[in-house]
Amino acid sequence: MLASKKPRGAKADMLNSVSVAREETRRGDTRAGDRHRLPQEQVRVAYNGKSHDVQLINLSGGGAMVEGDFAPLLWDRVDLHLGGDGVIECAVRWLRDDRVGLEFAHETRLECSADERASVLRETINRSFPDIAFETSDEEPAPAAPEPAAIEDGRRERRHPLIWSGIIHHDYQSTPVRLRNISSTGALIECEQSLRVGAEPLLDLGDAGQVFATVTWRIGDQAGLKFQKHFDLAQLARAKPQVASKSWNAPTYLTSEPAAGDTPWGRMSLSELRDELEGFMKR
Repeated sequence: MLASKKPRGAKADMLNSVSVAREETRRGDTRAGDRHRLPQEQVRVAYNGKSHDVQLINLSGGGAMVEGDFAPLLWDRVDLHLGGDGVIECAVRWLRDDRVGLEFAHETRLECSADERASVLRETINRSFPDIAFETSDEEPAPAAPEPAAIEDGRRERRHPLIWSGIIHHDYQSTPVRLRNISSTGALIECEQSLRVGAEPLLDLGDAGQVFATVTWRIGDQAGLKFQKHFDLAQLARAKPQVASKSWNAPTYLTSEPAAGDTPWGRMSLSELRDELEGFMKR
């Protein structure tokens, strides 16, 4: 009698059978330099209100290399359209001939109203970072200061530093994923597991809950998920996120370029985010 083959990854009836350290960061770049080299992949970038078809040369968790007929400047912002509604905000890190190096925005983008976003971020700080407390007062809130004029290059915008992650359970495997953006109806994830389009994995967000999804597209290690039921973004506050670093480490294929440095995103620290949210909630 042959012994039954044991499935890899999570046990078939126990989704919590694989332990993943959610706060552990990648200690080194273990990916092969050409792991996500995609010489035949055509994608779009949006820049200065115009859409441009470009060739996706390389793709990694930190950014992408594209080639095309558009002429951004260093630190300019562009949107990289990978598939369907899969959009990643990027900053231009380097330029060489027709090739452009893009750095992905680090934080998880919450696709919801400003009020909903502020509520999720505030509750997240209260639950996961209690040492950074909000001040409470019975006094009438002071009038909100007028918003400073926008700067044309967009670098005045302040961004939260929080990155949510989870685990994809599919085909007897459990793989850590990073949330690039998430809404009540779907998410864009970074995942090293080869998820085929049409697959229906379970996205496990820990204390934030679980939701079945359908893979709608995949390019390299980025994939789009459509949730099979509505997801309440307020649940995210129950899962502790990581805090993005102030610096950027270039992926392997960019090692001949400037490798690291301060990001151009204007990312807030947790203390600054707390103060920003406190002012927002009083408006």
